[in-house]
Amino acid sequence: MPELSTIEKRLSYFGSELAKKILEVSAIKDIPKNTEIIREGEYIKVIPILASGLVKVFTRSEEKELLLYYIQPFESCIMSFSAGLNNEKSRIFAVTEEDSSLILIPTEKVNQWIGEYPQLNRLFYQQYDLRYTELLDTINHLVFDKLEKRIYDHLNERVKLTGKNPVKISHKELAGELGTAREVVSRLVKKLEREGRVKQNSDSISIF
Repeated sequence: MPELSTIEKRLSYFGSELAKKILEVSAIKDIPKNTEIIREGEYIKVIPILASGLVKVFTRSEEKELLLYYIQPFESCIMSFSAGLNNEKSRIFAVTEEDSSLILIPTEKVNQWIGEYPQLNRLFYQQYDLRYTELLDTINHLVFDKLEKRIYDHLNERVKLTGKNPVKISHKELAGELGTAREVVSRLVKKLEREGRVKQNSDSISIF
């Protein structure tokens, strides 16, 4: 977990008064990697802000999953924000990609502060804009790009986000994040390897 002083400093863009209130009412929790932190179909009781680590947000349909976006430090989950404010069930689920620390703000407090602190609105408007752009990119990739390119671009994105190469990921995980079949991923990763663009290791993939 980051030092409390570091978290307070990073929250200072809300203004000192709101930052102090957030820390007073929020739980700050360390969550191990590969932990589901938001479940599909559940009501949202807390709005998360990521203090450290990396979180993946997915949608699911007919047993197929698709990665929607990543949450990076001091970003929030806009889908949780929307569901929480409207008292609706979550339509997404989220999993920690790395060991992470989360600031968990009670939903009722966020509802109360929305009218009092315009800077809180700005954060979520920025998140809406960011996620909307990312979703458009995802749609464009799905419609226009071959799966081989999507796999390579996705692996490159993971390297940029985590700073780690090789990427520790199985073919099954990669297929789940891209909404396709493991067998298809295995075939295309092997093709990328023959082309010298990747190298498969026992539990990871190196990108060149």
